Amino acid sequence: MSSITQYLNLYRDNRADVHSHSVELLNESRDDAYAFLQDKSLPDKGEEGFEKTSIEDMFSPDFGVNICRLNIPVDVAASFKCDVPNISTLLGVVVNDMFVPTATLLKNCPEGVTMMSLSRAAKEQPEFVGRYLGKISPKDNVNVALNTLLLQDGVFIHIGRGVKLEKPLQIVNIFNSPAPMMSVRRVVIVAEEGSSANILFCDHTQTRDIDYLSSEVFEVSLAENSHISICGIEESSNHTRRYQQVFVRQESGSNLYINSSSLQNGTTRNDFTIDIVGEHCETYLTGIAIADGEGTVDNNSNVNHLAPHSHSNQLFKYLVDGKAQGAFEGGIYVAQTAPFTEGYQSNSNLLASTTARMHTKPQLLIYNDEVKCSHGASTGQLDENALFYMQQRGIPKDVARTLLMQAFMSEVIDTIPVEGVKDRMRHLVEKRLSGDFMLCGECGSCK
Repeated sequence: MSSITQYLNLYRDNRADVHSHSVELLNESRDDAYAFLQDKSLPDKGEEGFEKTSIEDMFSPDFGVNICRLNIPVDVAASFKCDVPNISTLLGVVVNDMFVPTATLLKNCPEGVTMMSLSRAAKEQPEFVGRYLGKISPKDNVNVALNTLLLQDGVFIHIGRGVKLEKPLQIVNIFNSPAPMMSVRRVVIVAEEGSSANILFCDHTQTRDIDYLSSEVFEVSLAENSHISICGIEESSNHTRRYQQVFVRQESGSNLYINSSSLQNGTTRNDFTIDIVGEHCETYLTGIAIADGEGTVDNNSNVNHLAPHSHSNQLFKYLVDGKAQGAFEGGIYVAQTAPFTEGYQSNSNLLASTTARMHTKPQLLIYNDEVKCSHGASTGQLDENALFYMQQRGIPKDVARTLLMQAFMSEVIDTIPVEGVKDRMRHLVEKRLSGDFMLCGECGSCK
């Protein structure tokens, strides 16, 4: 029996409650998703594109879903007590799957910028939100359909035409529950013509011995000449499973930067599908993964060049230790309609133990001769000669290892366009690699 069956039964038995505790726009597509999922199953390990990660296994435990929208207490301040550089942001918090605006956001959000609960936005502006919700993510994707079936909230971000936001927007996702829970979220980001913004997403788990599952779908729409950077930092727990799917549509002249960094986790799968439909676009997709214990980090990317004169660059680096495993499958697709495309992809990996495993599969699919494209992957261990050289100069071996690992990750960190976020990433990676990750004595995120 597919793991989807338990969620279909949950919806069937509680349909009235699901609909009554949600809004009309979110309810419109539920029954269609329910019908579509009847004979479907989630991807299993070994299937095309899922060689090392089973989404079926991730969803199979009996996770609770907060259908009746119960308020679960959470100590929001605990997520900010750790020793990291301060970043001045416009902040919103998502507790499991419920959006909570902060006083700073409500007071200081500038004109032309909206960051609010998806449920509230769908209720207050159904026609506008309806233009984007469910329009970029494919309806025939099984996990998207499951997300649609159970979705009750998320985040809606709108950057108005010509608005150039100086202060970053920040969403802090906090998992906290007395029992195993599945959080279903949808993030809709709309950047209108000529707008620009930097957006930071941080994932934290407060109750670290409870099993959590996050089903999160991003739909990102970039109008002409808009500039958006999205940085995601995962600092969860080994009991947290996350399946995140990011769908992006870029119009002419738009510029997109995405960084996805998994610093502490249980099982993480990130899918990126970026459709470049306009000319003269810039696309940067980068990521860091640090996995140890028995953790898994799996990134899958598909950058689709559908129009001419655009440039994309993918750069992912993994550090895998213990019995952990990493996976990266990246694709560049160049359509016949996309001459003068430049597309580059690189994946480099360090295995810090003999039991760590890494799967990498970069791919090119090109249907036009007027292009510049390349891809490459490498997997190895720390340079023993460099370690020896540093030890000969009085640097202890553990410190030398940490310094080499930091240097390895720095190429990705240096691409982050926001200096405050870049500094924060350097600090968090240093803490993580030194085995002193987020030591504050209070927030529960210690090693």
